[in-house]
Amino acid sequence: MSSTPGPHSLAFRVMRLCRPSFNVDSPLRVDPLDLFTGEDLFDDPVAASQLPRLLPQSDNHKSGESDLTYRNRFELQSPTDAMGLSGLLILPQAFGAIYLGETFCTYISINNSSEFEVRDIIIKAEIQRERQRLLLLDTTKSPVESIRSGGRYDFIVEHDVKELGAHTLVCTALYNDGDGERKHLPQFFKFIVANPLSVRTKVRSVKESTFLEACIENHTKSNLYMDQVEFEPAQHWSITILKADEHSSEINCRTREIFKPPILIRAGGGIHNYLYQLKHSSAQMKVDGSNILGKLQITWRTNLGEPGRLQTQQILGSPIAQKDIELQILDIPSLTVLERPFLDLTTKKMLGRGRRDGGLYLFEDNSPSIACSGTLTPHQVHLNLKNQTERNRGPFEVWLSQGDPHEEKAIIVDGVQKLVLPQVEALSSTDFKMNLIATKVGVQKITGMTVFDTREKRIYEPMLGLEIFVDAD
Repeated sequence: MSSTPGPHSLAFRVMRLCRPSFNVDSPLRVDPLDLFTGEDLFDDPVAASQLPRLLPQSDNHKSGESDLTYRNRFELQSPTDAMGLSGLLILPQAFGAIYLGETFCTYISINNSSEFEVRDIIIKAEIQRERQRLLLLDTTKSPVESIRSGGRYDFIVEHDVKELGAHTLVCTALYNDGDGERKHLPQFFKFIVANPLSVRTKVRSVKESTFLEACIENHTKSNLYMDQVEFEPAQHWSITILKADEHSSEINCRTREIFKPPILIRAGGGIHNYLYQLKHSSAQMKVDGSNILGKLQITWRTNLGEPGRLQTQQILGSPIAQKDIELQILDIPSLTVLERPFLDLTTKKMLGRGRRDGGLYLFEDNSPSIACSGTLTPHQVHLNLKNQTERNRGPFEVWLSQGDPHEEKAIIVDGVQKLVLPQVEALSSTDFKMNLIATKVGVQKITGMTVFDTREKRIYEPMLGLEIFVDAD
């Protein structure tokens, strides 16, 4: 229905309901001592002792009575005067800034400014967005019976803001005028919904753990006090929140467990970082393409307690692609010495420095009375070849590829360069061992492990590199 032309008896007035703001009055205020004294006054104890007699306090100030002449209006009467807070609060004069995640609460008054009574008023209030309208109030089934001349009808509507961009509050009234004519009054109140904060995430995978860093930045003009920033992990993920070590007393720690202070993110670009460690809670996690980690639930309050709440979209980790054939290192020796087979050390007692003596490894302290020994035994690298398909695969050949022939490999095979493995049944695995030798000292990677299916003539991707430390001797 289109708007009825001509003057209307009714009119809508809209006021946003939200917490008031502080009235900040920050004129230049001074302390009388700064006007009559210098910086070096208190260097002279005699002059400092005479200062109270030279600058007596006024009777009005002592008695607490107001100064009607305002001659002391620029003086600091108390330390809190320097803050500029007058003790007064200011109600919103306009819609102001409306942010995503807040509750838009509006006080609407429909006024009869004519000299006649209007009857059978049907009132509707809607939020119009780019794609849809959301009905907030509809009195079609129970119309307002009448509004007398000079009277009004008031109501409050609320809407949880869940979309960014332009919004329009549409208020309509269908009523019988004083002369019995049925009229239709629409009024529109536009406002913009902005983003209060941004969430930037980084995902890194380290062996069996996945680390998620979330950086939250405040885009509003007021401080945000984060009540809750919780990560809800997806199925088969377990989560641990990583925090910096806090050095505080035991009593303070107990108080913090009961009363958790909110985290302050300052206005106009303040940031705070959160770090989470995620691990697979089930062995069935490795499903093709399932790289969803979870989502963040964020709640906050502003300076005067105005609440807000946001939920991020699903955060994705590194793509998890299920391999037909997977090669893993199950066990690595505890000691790696340059140009010697990987060794394992069985220690009776370990203290101080060490030296090698045949098959023994002696550990000695500066004191000759303290010594211990352990036995060094060759230790092969334990690997596992898994067939993750539903049919038999193999036989296989496994070797350590050389990569660039002109580049010296840090890890080489000791003995047979190519292992032959039997056929592996569907959804099963087989274990095998290899003898390896390190040719370079320091932190090195076991890379280039290659699997070749001799029946299908197919080479599978080498496994991810595993870092080890190689000692010189």
